Amino acid sequence: MNPLNQLILEGNIVKGIEITEPKEGFKVGKFTVAVNRNYRNANGEMTVEVNYFDCEVYGEYAGNIQSKCDKGAGLRIVGRLKQDRWNDENSKSRSKVFVVVEHIDFMHSAEKKEEIL
Repeated sequence: MNPLNQLILEGNIVKGIEITEPKEGFKVGKFTVAVNRNYRNANGEMTVEVNYFDCEVYGEYAGNIQSKCDKGAGLRIVGRLKQDRWNDENSKSRSKVFVVVEHIDFMHSAEKKEEIL
């Protein structure tokens, strides 16, 4: 069996994209997506659970989406999970899981979407 690491998220951008250029000619875009989950709790009341996902997009894609990544913009992301690991200043092991964006659609309205990547 081949391992599979792919996910789809639909939500809204929490704040605008932050673009850096760690190496000349190579851009990294970072943003956070909020995804709501509606469900009935044990009392039968509708409840909203909000999850926040840190996302990264690389290379020319980061520049292509920069003008469209405004706070509140709706989008659909196809990507994969990535885990960074490091030791902090106290030599304690740390890690962070985030989404590497491989495809993104911006949702302007219920009827119209714009494919970017």
